[in-house]
Amino acid sequence: MIKNFEPRLYQQTILNTAAEKNTLVVLPTGMGKTNIFLMLASQRLRQFPNSKILFIGPTKPLIDQYLSVFREHFEIDENDMSVFTGMVSPEKREALWKKSKIIFSTPQGLENDIISSRINLEEVCLLGVDEAHRAVGDYSYVFVARQFMKLSRFPRIIALTASPGSDMEKIQEVCRNLFIEDIEVRTDEDPDVKPYVQEIETEWIKVELPKVFTDIQRLFLLFLRERFEKLKKWGVLKRADVRFVSKSDLLQLQGQLRSRISQGEKDFVMWNAISVLAEVMKIYHALELLETQGIQSLHKYMEKLVSDSKTAKTKAISSIMADENFKTALIKTRILSEEGVEHPKLIKLQDLMDGELQKNPSIKIIIFNQYRDNALDIIQKLNKISNVRANIFVGQQKKGGTGLSQKEQKKMLDDFREGLFNVLVATSIGEEGLDIPKVDLVVFFEPIPSAIRSIQRRGRTGRQDKGRVIILMAQGTRDESYRWVAHHKEKKMYRNLANLRKSLGLALVKRQELPIVKYTEDKIKIFADYREKGSGVIKELAENNMQVHLEKLEYADYVLSSRSGVEIKTVPDFVDSIIDGRLLHQIKDLKRSFERPVVVIEGSEDIYSVRNVHHNSILGMMATIAVSYGIPIIQTRNFKETAALLQMIARREQEETGKDFNLHADRKPSTLKEQQEYLISSLPGINSGLAKPLLKHFKSVKNLINASEKELQEVEKIGPQKAKQIKDVVEGEWKGS
Repeated sequence: MIKNFEPRLYQQTILNTAAEKNTLVVLPTGMGKTNIFLMLASQRLRQFPNSKILFIGPTKPLIDQYLSVFREHFEIDENDMSVFTGMVSPEKREALWKKSKIIFSTPQGLENDIISSRINLEEVCLLGVDEAHRAVGDYSYVFVARQFMKLSRFPRIIALTASPGSDMEKIQEVCRNLFIEDIEVRTDEDPDVKPYVQEIETEWIKVELPKVFTDIQRLFLLFLRERFEKLKKWGVLKRADVRFVSKSDLLQLQGQLRSRISQGEKDFVMWNAISVLAEVMKIYHALELLETQGIQSLHKYMEKLVSDSKTAKTKAISSIMADENFKTALIKTRILSEEGVEHPKLIKLQDLMDGELQKNPSIKIIIFNQYRDNALDIIQKLNKISNVRANIFVGQQKKGGTGLSQKEQKKMLDDFREGLFNVLVATSIGEEGLDIPKVDLVVFFEPIPSAIRSIQRRGRTGRQDKGRVIILMAQGTRDESYRWVAHHKEKKMYRNLANLRKSLGLALVKRQELPIVKYTEDKIKIFADYREKGSGVIKELAENNMQVHLEKLEYADYVLSSRSGVEIKTVPDFVDSIIDGRLLHQIKDLKRSFERPVVVIEGSEDIYSVRNVHHNSILGMMATIAVSYGIPIIQTRNFKETAALLQMIARREQEETGKDFNLHADRKPSTLKEQQEYLISSLPGINSGLAKPLLKHFKSVKNLINASEKELQEVEKIGPQKAKQIKDVVEGEWKGS
């Protein structure tokens, strides 16, 4: 099945493990993780010829790379391989799934397809997971892996990463979430890898911050010290020394305080601490921009804070604006920005690029920079240098900012490979798995305190020839500490992996915990609004083997039978919707649409203290819902309880009314517009969301009914299959007695 490929010894060794057990493969970038998956896919298809192979990766450029490797080395018809992304409609993904043997997919859309039962994981004999270190928390990898292990007849997982991180708990979480039974780790120093690794020369270049920078730095530090003293006085911080409190420490502290408040603690000090921490985080970020990025990035950020202060009247923002240290720093920053003062690292970078291009005009260089705005500034400065042709590589567009579509990202990488430009300035998106065969030099504009990201950045060079890494570092700043943090984390990572591998003999994963579940037509059916797709409730329903259909629902979050619709509110949203008047309108629509409506309030917070609203207002609205509209209100503590409740109601309702129901319920449309939409949405494959564009296109029900299949297909999302189904219903002879 494999052609034009000679496996290396370590790849064969890893393959032997992965063939027998679910395996986490930790291998340096450029050492052929893709080829190991290729060999295992070939082996599994020979073993289970009627099955499918599924590969998931976080971005389209990544899965496109895997597809290109399979096209080159796998003896299979190209039509038997498909790529699933958010750009492919759910209906098309469903059709492609049925005809494909090997599917490459981003995880989010796949998650929705699993929930909606559009795809059958029972058929998959191998799940490949790239950038496996992402399999933590509620990332889609976790759900996909769990469903695969539950549903597949012949389950096997291979998880691939260059670096799973240094935190033992996180590595263990990845292993648990991906059902890992063994770990294969290789470093550049391992004897079976070393012959294939090119030497990478690393150079640290130090620069000194000028006095105009350190003057602003001192003002920010004074601001922070004042706030740290407050937090220490309140017992929130143990130490008030800025040097010993990291950004991650502050984020962790913020999370702890918010958690305590959400659980009902009403300590005045705690509320104040939350506000002060918000100030600290903003100035901490400003300090980081000053020290590691430069005046232009800092100026843009500070002006945004000023702009926010005019619209967002939060205590934290107001306190920052009133602070004399901040005011002075703002004035100094504005002056330096107008004067065009640059960070010494940017000046050094320009000199470096000029020198490198003069020595070797054909050199290929990647520059990594944390921040999109600063990356744009770097591009602007570098393109003024003779022989430099620089371009920016960033993720998809953020609100009001610069970005690249997935198609544009692919074209840019192709252009870089072809030499149309010679310097690629990339943000974090360039760190993961990009297939750029020959990069001569990688430049870190700043050190980063992450073993994962440091390894990934370095791995862009030294693949085919000797590589070089240059790391710019501002003395007396967090750059210096980040250097050593990343170094120690990387060492710790390999120690933890070695220890964990030893412990895996004690059965990290008990396969029997997930009995195989067969697909069945007898599932409880639940319709969910598509806007709920990221919620824990939907995933929990899918975990409990419910048949969940994602649709655009007009008057409920969930429809459980022909007569039961459910509106779900978190505790804060319930109170907010009273304040802004949404709730009463939603209740009226819910009552009008369903014979048995239900309102669920989810959360363990104290409903009377989450917002500054008198408790009588909340009680009054609850009384109105329960008495005036006759709608029961049920409170749940979390999404698991909510899912269990929905499941229970749906089961009871469908035992009485039948599982074969549509979204009409017993709603009685009143207006002509509602009646027309109601009528059209009863056609096969047509929900209320599609009824409107159909009526808009054909102008009347009569015109729509009389339309040909070809004319129906002129409307977006109406394909040949749906068009035929509509015509069959409209024109087919009734066979009743």
